[in-house]
Amino acid sequence: MTATEMTATLAGGCFWGMEDLIRKMDGIIRTTVGYTGGTTENPTYKDVSTGKTGHAESIEIEFDETKLKYEEILRFFFRMHNPTTINQQGNDLGSQYRSAIFFHSLEQKKIAQQIFTEVEQSGKWKKPLVTEITPALSFYPAEEYHQNYLEKNPGGYTCHFIRD
Repeated sequence: MTATEMTATLAGGCFWGMEDLIRKMDGIIRTTVGYTGGTTENPTYKDVSTGKTGHAESIEIEFDETKLKYEEILRFFFRMHNPTTINQQGNDLGSQYRSAIFFHSLEQKKIAQQIFTEVEQSGKWKKPLVTEITPALSFYPAEEYHQNYLEKNPGGYTCHFIRD
């Protein structure tokens, strides 16, 4: 990674839809869908789908901070999923679909807390935000068939869309 490349790790429901929207942002270098936030080492999709691993379906984002700021990614994140539902996005239910920001530094934690407060105070969501802000743990890439899933399967399922 060069000095301008940064990493963000987010969870907001099914990783297919998150990746599909985020990878199109100017300044995104690479996206990887996978699992983080739990205790099981090297989990599979089958493991995570049980809800017993503690992991969330997540997306690891590498971005060029000279083109895209971390706070811009977070503001977009809060527009592409419902951060007020506990362990749910659309029809997807379970802790693996929770809303979370996994920070990689104290600066990212500070920014995440600021954006969380900004979004909560904006009044755009009628219920309180439930998004976790927690340290990044080991990230386990999902199986290859999950990577760029909606690019490979344009008619595939997603519960993500951009809200005003």
